[in-house]
Amino acid sequence: MKARLQPLQALYFTQFLSAFADNMILFVINNLLTDNGFSPASLALVSISFFLPYLFLAPLVGPFADKHPKSFVLIIGNLIKGLGVVLLLITDHTHILFLMLAYFTVGVGAVVYSPAKYGILPELTDNESALFQANARIEAYTIIAILAGIGGGGTIASMTSPTLSSLICLALYCASLLMTFFIPRMHGNEAIRYGKEARRFFADVNLLMRKPETKLSLIGTGSFWMSSAVLRVAALAWIPVSLAIDPKSFAVSLIFATTSIGIVIGAFLAPKLIPLHRFTRSLSYGFGLFFLIVLFPWFHITPVAIMFLLMIGFTGGAFIVPMNTVLQEEGKKMVGSGKTIAVQNFIENLLMIVGSGIYYIIVYLGVSVTGAIIAQGILLLLFLIYLRFFVNIPSQRRYHAEEK
Repeated sequence: MKARLQPLQALYFTQFLSAFADNMILFVINNLLTDNGFSPASLALVSISFFLPYLFLAPLVGPFADKHPKSFVLIIGNLIKGLGVVLLLITDHTHILFLMLAYFTVGVGAVVYSPAKYGILPELTDNESALFQANARIEAYTIIAILAGIGGGGTIASMTSPTLSSLICLALYCASLLMTFFIPRMHGNEAIRYGKEARRFFADVNLLMRKPETKLSLIGTGSFWMSSAVLRVAALAWIPVSLAIDPKSFAVSLIFATTSIGIVIGAFLAPKLIPLHRFTRSLSYGFGLFFLIVLFPWFHITPVAIMFLLMIGFTGGAFIVPMNTVLQEEGKKMVGSGKTIAVQNFIENLLMIVGSGIYYIIVYLGVSVTGAIIAQGILLLLFLIYLRFFVNIPSQRRYHAEEK
């Protein structure tokens, strides 16, 4: 049986447009911070405001995604993201709290959007192998959107006014919303009650963290996105200083975009590099990611920096795709697909807040950006050591049969 290609293609394009705008708007805000005299480290604070809704709303968005047709949930998420852009257009840019409020609203839309984006995949595929391929592709489309949003979106933001850049982001969210109508509306579970399910959220966290496969996947993907969030903010400060490039030049976003190219390659090749019944092999790519992160900031030569960023992306893509697939399949059986993604978002964004907070404190105390990047790499290493030596997967036979 093959995946239903047409609905999946609509989902991929919907996700691409929305994720493109998600990443482009970060450059719009970064330029506003620079224009209004804020320090480079202030971008970490604004980024934290984007992650916070994932903590506050996590107990509710999973049940919301499972109760309603997931294509409808995607529409609601894009509408809220668009509201965040409207706030950015009308707010006072000289006060960082207003910028944080606008990005916080975009984050609310993202946290509503995310469980449906991944949770709909099992509904649009017919078996575990098709789900693995679909997961790899939506991850790749997401990273392509990040690549385009960082490279193309960053270029647009550097060449246009904040008002025009914001309007382009708003148009992208609207286009993503329209594409959602090509995805079939499958009935959700109308029996779900929010109060009851919200109370069960932390029980779901505990349940998923007790099973070795899902525990490894949750912590593994969380530690990757923690490092990714910090590296994104740090690289925007590191590249202009270390490579002698104008901070507002589009070259900054293009250089950093090579990370996303690497993740696309890693995500596409993950099913071939790592058999699903041996998904723990992805940890080896995690350790490779650590070494690349701590080596990267010592080289102040542009071609070398680009090569390191490309390799960082590749190892990251291969690291997370197998874990995402196992988590979705096992989580769907244990607590439901929407609630599984909500738990994943909760843990990922908790770790991203921790990582961004540590980065901000380190830079605020006067440590160089290079030192902050290395500190983040060491934090990633601690998580990897824990996963490698303290989370034991008893058997992966269940996946072996699917691949014969």
